[in-house]
Amino acid sequence: MYRWNIVCGLLLLLWSLCKAQDRVVQPAGDVTATEGDTLTLGCTFQTSNPSPTLFWYKQKVNDFPKMLLLRFSTREDRPAEKQKERIDAIVNKTSVPLQIQKLQLSDSAVYYCTAHLHLDQHAAARL
Repeated sequence: MYRWNIVCGLLLLLWSLCKAQDRVVQPAGDVTATEGDTLTLGCTFQTSNPSPTLFWYKQKVNDFPKMLLLRFSTREDRPAEKQKERIDAIVNKTSVPLQIQKLQLSDSAVYYCTAHLHLDQHAAARL
């Protein structure tokens, strides 16, 4: 019984160490910007997955989050909104910053950076 507890403990430790490698980090807090400016929201990720899928969501007050865009580390899909030329994100080795050009009052929302690494993980920033 004692040996089984040690084996289970070691397996749990190894699983938690492997899981700890996968994470998404987005700076916390509110961001203030001026209408017409360009704004970049940061999002970094760390994973052992060679091709993670990365997402940006936009959530307005009293509404559900809506997917703004989707990026693969190997290719990209265009933004879902008609504002394609204003909103973009380029996947770098460990980051996928969201850039919004020509800010409008309608851009005020909570923006979520999420990723499908091995487990779904996310972070959020309020604009």
